[in-house]
Order: sequence, then structure tokens, then C-alpha cells
Amino acid sequence: MLLIYRIIFNLILFLSPLIVFIRLIKKKESFVRFKEKFCFHSIKKIKGKLIWFHGASVGELQSIIPLIEKIEKNKKIKQILVTSNTLSSSKIMEKIKSKKIIHQFFPIDTNLLSKKFLNYWKPSLVFFIDSEIWPNMIYNLNKKDIPFGLINGRITKKTFKRWKIFSNFSKNIFSKFSICLSSSKESQDYLKRLGVKNVKFIGNLKFSQSENEKTLLDDKLKNFINSKKTWCASSTHKTEEKICALVHLNLKKTYKNLLTVIIPRHIERVKTIKKELENLDLKIHLHEPKKEIDKNTDIYIVNSYGKTKSFYYYCKNIFLGGSLIKHGGQNPLEATRYGCNILHGPNISNFREIYKFLKKNNVSKQINNQTSLIISLKKFFAKKSSSKKIQKKINLIGKNILYKSYNEINLLIKNEV
Repeated sequence: MLLIYRIIFNLILFLSPLIVFIRLIKKKESFVRFKEKFCFHSIKKIKGKLIWFHGASVGELQSIIPLIEKIEKNKKIKQILVTSNTLSSSKIMEKIKSKKIIHQFFPIDTNLLSKKFLNYWKPSLVFFIDSEIWPNMIYNLNKKDIPFGLINGRITKKTFKRWKIFSNFSKNIFSKFSICLSSSKESQDYLKRLGVKNVKFIGNLKFSQSENEKTLLDDKLKNFINSKKTWCASSTHKTEEKICALVHLNLKKTYKNLLTVIIPRHIERVKTIKKELENLDLKIHLHEPKKEIDKNTDIYIVNSYGKTKSFYYYCKNIFLGGSLIKHGGQNPLEATRYGCNILHGPNISNFREIYKFLKKNNVSKQINNQTSLIISLKKFFAKKSSSKKIQKKINLIGKNILYKSYNEINLLIKNEV
């Protein structure tokens, strides 16, 4: 099976110039840094011990920021390398002001490139985040006798069934992990059944929060939001923006000073979204701090990375996207930490346990369509956010999970660094 996997990824490597070209046109790759995926590194490794963390995209990297902020204080570690696959995640890492923490893009998982990557960075210890399992990289880490683990490990029922099709192949991969810290008891069970020898249920790191988080908006924008009846549609995907715009048109009959903030999951879609919503005769404003906001603005579209938390701070009624389409939903904990009421669609398979917890504490509510979103927003507008108690609860859970995760990782660091 490993041979077949390598043939497939060698074919991807062969086709990669065309794939990268298309992604560059769509603004999904960096014109300067896409070469990192082919192991043309843009940063030099310094002498000393390096720990490497890898996560797929924005959510995974945000979940480990509190963890790496703690690990950074270890004087024995000279560099912390963080890799990811997406352009949006690199923007998140740009905001971390630390000379010790560096970001690069993860290489295409061929045998040749994974060897080249490891020979250059020479990590002492490696951690994959969530469900990032790359067979060639894992094979070569094991071959070089570099210990590696999985943190915030998440294996869904669907993913488990896929791995089980190739049971010998999956067992050969998962049995190589030094440790796996699972985000749920379900994932713990699946990881054990896939062959992990040392797996511990810790909890979801997404409950934790960075000590250096900032939630700043300029005064003009802050005052504008506060002067309106505001709700926010966050992490929206294709078709969801139009639903939210139609909801806005309906609600505006009741709330004349209504403002809808839309934060698309992929900001490269902003121009398309703007055009689509303008066709509904709505006044649209794109997020530009220096640009004057028309007082009659209907839809405020956020078109830059790293602003979501700031809007959660001022918008207390949130619809989380990726849930009215078959995507699996988005992480609701960020919004909850800022005292928001959460609305979501039925498709939340990626965060089912978290939503179950929030529903139990009367913080989230499922909507199934445009009509139920309108009804629920009206109810939310009529009540005050009762989230301070749940905020404290989530922060306490987050601190506990962070503490446990750090202790487990620190044991490995002491042994290997």
C-alpha cells in the first residue's frame, strides 16, 4: 500500500506546477513562498534543538498557539517550527511576534521531499495536530528515529472506516506514534483500534486561549457596530452568504438599523460575494479601516485574516457557517469565549461533542433553513447574552486541557531535548 501511495504522490508532484499555477491565479498560494512546498526554504535553521508542529490550516494552528507560547519559554529549545498547508494559516502565524517561532509550508508528501525536509530542519521532536497523518513523512521520521506524536487527535467515524480498509497499512503508521493526545473519547477509541500504543484522552485544545489575544477594532468601526442592531455570520461558505443576505432583508422590516457582518471562511471569495449581494440591492461595505462607512450600510464584509475575534467581541449574536452545507461545521468555542449566542445548521459532524456541550448550557441553537434563522435571531435580539457563566466554565476547561497537554509534551521534551 505504501508503494501505491508513493506512486500517487509522485504523480501529484509531476502535476504540481499546473496545480500551483491554478492556485496562484485563485490567490490560494503565496507568489513568494509556494516554493517551500518543494523544500526551497525561505528561513534558515539555526544551531540547536528544534521542535516541529504541523497543522493543516487556521483552526489547527490557532488551537496550538497557547501551547507553543508556553513551550517557547524553554531555553533549551532554540527554534519552534510550525508548518501548515494553507495561505490563510500563514497569515495567522505572521501575527505571532517571536523570533523563536517560525512558519513554513508543509512539503508535498513524497518520499524524496519528506527526506529533504527532515535533512534540512533536523527536528528533535515532532507533533502533528488534529488528523494530519502523512505516511511518507511518518515513515521517514521513524526511519531517522525521530519521536513524533499526535496532539488534539481527532478521528471521525468516517475517517476510521477509511483507514480500516487498509488495516495493515494503517496499523504500520499509527503504531509508530510515541504518544497520541485525543480530543475526545471517541477519537481515543478509534486511535487505539488503529494501532496506537500510547493514547490518552486529554480534551479539545480549542477550549484553550492564547494569553496574548487582542480584540481591537478602531473607534469609528466600534461605534458604528454599537449604534446598530448587529449580528454576524462567520466562517461562511458558498451559498450561505446569500441565505444570510435574504435573512437581512427580512429582518430589516422589523429592525431598521440592522447591520449584518459577514466573515467568509475563504476571503479570496470576497469579490464574488460582494457582487452577488449587490444584485439583491443591498449596500455593501468591505472592511477597510481608513474608509468611511456609509451609515446606510446593510452588509459589512470582513476581507482580511485575523479579525474574527475582534468582531466576536462586539457582535454577540453569531451564525457559524459550514453548517447549512455538507461541510461539518466550524469550531464554536472562539465565539463562545467572547460571550456570543451561537446559531448553526444541522451539519456539525466535525464538532458534534462541543455543540452538545454548548446546547446543554443553553448557548447554541440549531437552525435548519433561512426561516428558522430569522426566527432564532429575533429571539436572540430580544434577550441578553447569558454567557458570562459559560465563559468562565470554558476558560477553566481550556486551562485544564492546556495544562495536561503541556505536561505530557514536556515529558517528551525532557527526554528528547
